[in-house]
Amino acid sequence: MTAVMSDAEHSRHLKRAIVASTIGTAIEWYDFFLYSTMTGLVFAKLFFPQSDPLTGTLQAFSIYFVGFIARPIGAAIFGHFGDRIGRKSTLIATLFLMGLATFFIGLVPTYETIGAWGAVLLTILRFIQGIGVGGEWGGSILLAMEWSKTNKHRGFITSWPQFGVPVGLILANLAVLAFSSLAGDAFFEWGWRVPFLLSIALVGVGLYIRLGILETPTFAKLTAEKKVEKTPVLEVIKRQPKEIILSGLARVGQQATFYIFTAFIFTYGTVQLKMERNLLIQGVLVASMLSFFSIPFFGWLSDRWGRKRTYMTGVVVLGLFSFVYFAVLDSMVPSLIFLIVAISLVPHDMSYAPQGALIAESFTPRLRYSGASLGYQVASIIAGGPAPIIATALLDKYKTGFAVAVYLGICAVISLIATALLPDRTNKDISAEYDS
Repeated sequence: MTAVMSDAEHSRHLKRAIVASTIGTAIEWYDFFLYSTMTGLVFAKLFFPQSDPLTGTLQAFSIYFVGFIARPIGAAIFGHFGDRIGRKSTLIATLFLMGLATFFIGLVPTYETIGAWGAVLLTILRFIQGIGVGGEWGGSILLAMEWSKTNKHRGFITSWPQFGVPVGLILANLAVLAFSSLAGDAFFEWGWRVPFLLSIALVGVGLYIRLGILETPTFAKLTAEKKVEKTPVLEVIKRQPKEIILSGLARVGQQATFYIFTAFIFTYGTVQLKMERNLLIQGVLVASMLSFFSIPFFGWLSDRWGRKRTYMTGVVVLGLFSFVYFAVLDSMVPSLIFLIVAISLVPHDMSYAPQGALIAESFTPRLRYSGASLGYQVASIIAGGPAPIIATALLDKYKTGFAVAVYLGICAVISLIATALLPDRTNKDISAEYDS
């Protein structure tokens, strides 16, 4: 079907694919970030009330970490099906799974009602969330990238699924902001549940949009030529292990910093700095809005300046910015704190925007969903998940954000080295099979 498409038809399907991947990604990240925000604000109090504030926070972030442990598992499961049965069907399944898990989180009884079983249920649902989001990213990137007919705009095109992240972050924080303004203890009693329950409506919208798109031309070609791999996950681990490992390590600086800036900040700001939670929520909201512009821009820049050069520059800037970030936070000046939180995602986006293209371009087409998903999600268990836990422990030991900045600086160095060792296929043809 795609072989006889006119340029106009192909362009129309490309736009639909970009919209479907971006909106679907935004909905899934709304679900994931909603949990992240609630972890720093309410879960320690609701599910671990018998622990002191620090221990309760560590316990809440430990459940938060479970979602990251599940992400590589989701990458393997859905990577397999994405390379076996197609990108479209797999993305519909990830969205459905993620949405149901998030909805049921809103129904979990707290410690006051069923004791420790509330935390157990929360852990199970968080794990299911991680499975869903683990399979989402690779498919959404490929859905957009594999409909493109040109090699010259892949960085820009694949930045749009990345664009779904700040959209999801905005939706999550807006939902929390709306209900955190409830009078008295209403937010802690029932208000926190409503944003989770509302996610089911967003999932319905996402499913409607994704059901209306076609399979990508790349996968259609693989099917027609009978090149679909029977065991893609095992095959990509066998053929391209270096790319999987380097992709994960390349993300360490970006991902650790992101979850410090968007999740740990609520614990650090409210507990350590005694700042109003709404000030921090509003700062993260502004940061997410700025990403509306910075993500497409840096994706576009990577097509012209080079994927690796843009990414590596971003990692360096992000590592240095981390020290400025915590120095300003420790000033205890509300206006300055709001400002630094508001601009925090701009340096992050310089590496995050070209990341989809950088990683996906590293893998051969018939193993691309599995390889890109595994490489991307490896960072979840070594960076994203542990970051708030490590930051909390460092804060407890050293009593200053400078220790957290040093940790983020080390993460940036790891990313810089790993990215330097990845292949750079900016503007190169990636439609044919290749080994590395």
